[in-house]
Amino acid sequence: MRIPYKTIEIFTLSFANNFNKNHMKTIGLIGGMSWESSLEYYRILNEKVKSELGGLHSAKTILFSVDFEQIKILQHEGNWNELTEIMIDAAQSLEKAGADMIVICTNTMHKMANEVQNSINLPLLHIADATAHSIKDKKLRKVGLLGTKFTMEQEFYKNRLIDKHHIDVVIPNDNDRDIIHKIIYNELCLGNIKDASKKEYIRIINNLIEQGAEGVILGCTEIPLLIKQEDVTIPIFDTTTIHAEMAVLEALKE
Repeated sequence: MRIPYKTIEIFTLSFANNFNKNHMKTIGLIGGMSWESSLEYYRILNEKVKSELGGLHSAKTILFSVDFEQIKILQHEGNWNELTEIMIDAAQSLEKAGADMIVICTNTMHKMANEVQNSINLPLLHIADATAHSIKDKKLRKVGLLGTKFTMEQEFYKNRLIDKHHIDVVIPNDNDRDIIHKIIYNELCLGNIKDASKKEYIRIINNLIEQGAEGVILGCTEIPLLIKQEDVTIPIFDTTTIHAEMAVLEALKE
């Protein structure tokens, strides 16, 4: 079943007083997948800019927000070609609106990152690259990966970590992958945080530790809503925070 695609476009621009607007680059965000995590991106971007520049400085952003119900249906149908067209359209719209770089506010939709990058004249800041740099900063060699089944099972994310960054990746077993996936779509994407689900995630992370994981990637931008560093005994890599903070550092480069 093909779902007619309509977008909800929300453009937000933030300008600081007494500030040379040419100094800070504009971050183009492809969001809404889900809006719960996109909200976190916006918060982190602005907190990071304030931390770096002080005063009333805030991030210059343009947000293109999609209707996630349509995205979810196409994902579970395996209609990645139409999803690629949607992502390219979003990225090109952000470029036309004046963005200087593109940030895809979700791990799963980096499946078509190469196609999106090839369709625009702006840099796309890849979430797996940002996460890999954080892992290597801690000198870890083997990490667990949590995320949607698409992210855990398909090659676009794992292979980038393995081939480009030489990081060994372990994933949960079949049953645990199902549990992680269902909690993401049925709870976290709806802003529903449950203690029972937290316990399941902690159990799964502990299983990955037994397989030799030295850290764990929260490879879905909703998972940090559920799991915090104090919940586990190994370093966690909150991809939402890592990605958003990298975008700010890129935006502030001369």
